[in-house]
Amino acid sequence: MPLAAVRRLSALIVDDEPLARERIRTLLADEPDIDIAGECADGREAVAAISRRAPDLLFLDVQMPELGGFEVLEAVGLDRVPAVIFVTAFDRHALRAFEVHALDYLLKPFDRERFRNAVDRARSDLASGGAHGALEPRLLALLEELEAHRKRVERVVIKSGGRVFFLRVGELDWIEAAGNYARLHVGRESHLLRETMKALESRLDPEAFVRIHRSAIVNVDRILELRASFHGEYVITLIGGHQLTSSRGYSERLHQLLGRSR
Repeated sequence: MPLAAVRRLSALIVDDEPLARERIRTLLADEPDIDIAGECADGREAVAAISRRAPDLLFLDVQMPELGGFEVLEAVGLDRVPAVIFVTAFDRHALRAFEVHALDYLLKPFDRERFRNAVDRARSDLASGGAHGALEPRLLALLEELEAHRKRVERVVIKSGGRVFFLRVGELDWIEAAGNYARLHVGRESHLLRETMKALESRLDPEAFVRIHRSAIVNVDRILELRASFHGEYVITLIGGHQLTSSRGYSERLHQLLGRSR
């Protein structure tokens, strides 16, 4: 009985770094069933190439000037996107989003084994016919999550004593409720912001800030020690020595977040 013919796949490489494109091209030379349909050095060129060549597989750099990888997907249309392997430098939130939505990625610099695993997975998806129909909702969920992340606040405007200045949220130790205000604690200083805790929490990165009490939000990077107390509560010691106590209703979220960061 004759063996079934091996399906040949076409791949498009999209990356603004020549060395990164060369690396992928070199590794693809060891994949006899994959032909390189072309290379693109920017997002606009990629949109045209995807539409014109309809590749089976797309190696897509996330961070590119003018038109990044995610903008390329939106411009092409999610219903027309081939199987995608994202290529990215370190971005903690993006990597977590890829994993949550079961989308493959290569973290620069990547080795031969990691590359082969990603290609094998894409090859398997394509063989099962799941690259397009199953990919679209996952990509949509990814783009929605990343869009929400981009809208999160990175700095706040503080008005105090006739002056206005910007405060980066990464500098915060913790945030305390003060009626319709939030008191922002930074070392020995504190600043009032006319915003409710609920509104401010919705704009903060949930990977970096955790609500530990109805009246307190903590910057995870400022936690020095976490000690179990009574009834599921925790005593939290911050860098600098300040101590806070989590309420039981919020302790599980704190425990999950810290457990994931280990």
